[in-house]
Amino acid sequence: MPLFTSKKESLPKEVYILSAVAFFVAVGYGLIVPAIPLFAETFHVSKASVGFIISSFALARFASGLVSGKLVDRFGERLTLGIGLFFVAISSLAAGLAQSYWQLLLFRAAGGLGSSMFSVSAAALLMRSVADNHLGRAQSLYNSGFLIGGITGPAFGGLLSAISLRAPFFVYAITLTFASLTTFFFLSEKRMGKSIKNVQNPADRILLRDAIKNFPYRSALAFAFLSNWILFGLRNSILPLFVKDNLHGSTSVVGYGFTVSAIAQGAILLYAGRQSDYKGRRFVLMVGSTLLFLAVGALVIANAQWYYFVAMAIFGLGGAFMGTGHANVVGDIFKGKGGQVVALWQMAGDAGMIISPVFLGWLSDAYSYKAAFVTTMGVGAIALVLSLFMPETRTQDEEQLSN
Repeated sequence: MPLFTSKKESLPKEVYILSAVAFFVAVGYGLIVPAIPLFAETFHVSKASVGFIISSFALARFASGLVSGKLVDRFGERLTLGIGLFFVAISSLAAGLAQSYWQLLLFRAAGGLGSSMFSVSAAALLMRSVADNHLGRAQSLYNSGFLIGGITGPAFGGLLSAISLRAPFFVYAITLTFASLTTFFFLSEKRMGKSIKNVQNPADRILLRDAIKNFPYRSALAFAFLSNWILFGLRNSILPLFVKDNLHGSTSVVGYGFTVSAIAQGAILLYAGRQSDYKGRRFVLMVGSTLLFLAVGALVIANAQWYYFVAMAIFGLGGAFMGTGHANVVGDIFKGKGGQVVALWQMAGDAGMIISPVFLGWLSDAYSYKAAFVTTMGVGAIALVLSLFMPETRTQDEEQLSN
């Protein structure tokens, strides 16, 4: 499959610029993912406390989600996006300088507000800029920006962490600054070559009370929660500790596993987006749910490092299908109209990131890593069952998509 769409399938410039922004964000985020739990552990705290570092960022995102939606409606996607990225850069720099567990907790949580501003505004802009019959491919291209950065970030993150667990936070601040500058410089009327409507017409906005009545939208909220429980809550919090404690892997091994996951996801991402446009959102959600269930199952029986790498590869494949699917459902229904509607969908995912690390960390402390993995298999089973009842929201047929 070609990396870029054909001329007749050309995407708006916003998609490519947002993909570049996503790349800068992902490179830095990939650097700190392996380092966060290990850095938190240096302050001699429990696994549940380590998990709370992960959750605090998501909790701040969750608490500020509707505020970010209001900012998008009031000031437009572009300004909200650029400022949000810069705010996260400052918080990352401060986290790298933290001298105690509570300082690290505070600075990571503070970055959640900027992250919420970034994610809500970027998602709304993408959904508003792309026609329905290209939405799956646009979402995949945007996600591929994260993945290309994610392929590079974790491997270097493992190496940086071996030198200093603080170094990845400093580099992350730099990459976020580049992302912010890209937003302000390229998402402008001069660079876009067209007049930009920064603020939505209030008459065009979808109200939250109306959106919540829609079953596919409620299903998308559930998928966001369940997938983030697995992909962020489990994979980014207790899994690095499991590799170190039970599989006797180094920080570099942890980083290489995340690189394998990113490569697997990147290899299939554009295909997943095309399948979302042709076979429908329900199909890719079913495939994604099945793969995530199998990935967690591999961890349940893991007794050697190669199980970890296999699981991470399957996580990557499942994430490609799952992320494209529920994002497209929201885009199909509301076309990005209404910042708070998009924000609530983001908040549902954040809720999974808030609850999962602390709960799974507690299970690991009180019982075992295996208990945490088996519980997460149950979460994956719920997602799989929900996908069987999920109504299709894609309205274009294959003939329309090929024109």
